[in-house]
Amino acid sequence: MRGIEAVLLDIGGVFNLPVPSRVAEACSRAGHPIDEAGVPRAHYRGATVFDHPGEDALAPVDRWWPEYLREFARSLGITDETLITEIVANLVNEFTTGGLWDYEIPGARQGLQALADKGLRLGIITNNDGEALTRLRAAELAQVGPGVGVNVECVIDSGAVGLEKPDPRIFELALIAMRIEPSKCIYVGDMPGIDAVGATRAGIKPFIIDPYQDHDGAGFAGAEFQSIESLGALAELF
Repeated sequence: MRGIEAVLLDIGGVFNLPVPSRVAEACSRAGHPIDEAGVPRAHYRGATVFDHPGEDALAPVDRWWPEYLREFARSLGITDETLITEIVANLVNEFTTGGLWDYEIPGARQGLQALADKGLRLGIITNNDGEALTRLRAAELAQVGPGVGVNVECVIDSGAVGLEKPDPRIFELALIAMRIEPSKCIYVGDMPGIDAVGATRAGIKPFIIDPYQDHDGAGFAGAEFQSIESLGALAELF
């Protein structure tokens, strides 16, 4: 980590996950009860569908989102394809409803604080709906400037700026806002095909939250990344 002054972070899969009870309700409506404890695992397993090579990494996320949801359902133990289709339809409804991504990952808040305590500059880059900063502030997790949460220097939200990862320009907006060179930053996300590819193309070294070791880190589309279990584990590298 020599020379690294700033950590830029995603939100989904880094701080927050889908609310397990909402996912369980979507499955129950299809007649397939699940164990809510398996929902975090399902998200990270679903994230592997974005491990695709080459120029496909630049395709709109919407192209891959249905496959994410199908893999999400399979990870919950659902094998019947007809049932998967019904559950995916229910999940689409949940995923397009506000408040779904409100489950805070245990230890993420403490990990963010640990990074701040190391004296690292912090920023957020997220594919979101334009309200990411409002939700971070409401959760007392982070805000731009002084406040109850951790101070971050910027929140670059795709819904507000009209660019989304893996487009490197959304990363460049954070670099401009923080007045920092890409070689002095790392980026932490959870989907290599979106986060690692986009960060790499902006000249930023990527790290991937990978608590279940789903990614081999070999890289693709010219993007190599380092897997970490949590933000707390990342802080220990400094």
